[in-house]
Formats: sequence, structure tokens, C-alpha cells
Amino acid sequence: MCEESVNDIEIRQTRAFKKAFNRLSEKQKDLVDDEIEIIIKNPDIGVRKKNDLSHMWVHKFKLNNSEVLLGYSRDNDILVITLMNIGPHENFYRDATKRRTADLKVIKTKTIKQK
Repeated sequence: MCEESVNDIEIRQTRAFKKAFNRLSEKQKDLVDDEIEIIIKNPDIGVRKKNDLSHMWVHKFKLNNSEVLLGYSRDNDILVITLMNIGPHENFYRDATKRRTADLKVIKTKTIKQK
């Protein structure tokens, strides 16, 4: 999955998402791509986080019989979904909190360039 435009929705990826995605097998990548398509069709499917992670929505799904979280951000004004991270629940939110500043820079910078 690369940065692209699908149905007039721009899909972006953070470096953390790209690294995690590249570690997956081809079969797992296909399953994640299917889940991304679900998010594209209905960006409200995820749960919006609160407080420090209020910029993030999380979509949960099964991958190899274990629950995986896919964190994303969205900007409805210009129809952008930024894929932020994917991984198991263990340490997902702790790591997301550590990356918060970097993620916000990516979201803001790309949104400003777009407008």
C-alpha cells in the first residue's frame, strides 16, 4: 500500500506504519489492505481516542487469530486518511503516545500542503 488516492480520498502513511506493514507477510498485507478498504468506505468504523491520542481513531480486527489495532487519522475537510500504525494491543497506545508529536507534525504538514 502506498500513498494514493482512492475514490477521491487520499491515503497517507506515517513512517511507523510503513515499517510495521513491511514486516508483514504477503498474505497478512492483503488482509490489512482489505481492512484499509473497509476504513475508506466507512471512516467512522474506528473508535476515536481521547486526551493525548484524540487525533487518532483505532480500528480493531483479527489477523492470524490475534487482535490487531490499526491507528489512523482523518481530515474530512479534504478527505484524507493517514495510516499511523498497526500492531498488537500490547504497547500500542504507549508507543502511540510517544509518537504523538511526530504524528501530529505529519498530519498538520500534509494538510497544510494540500490546502
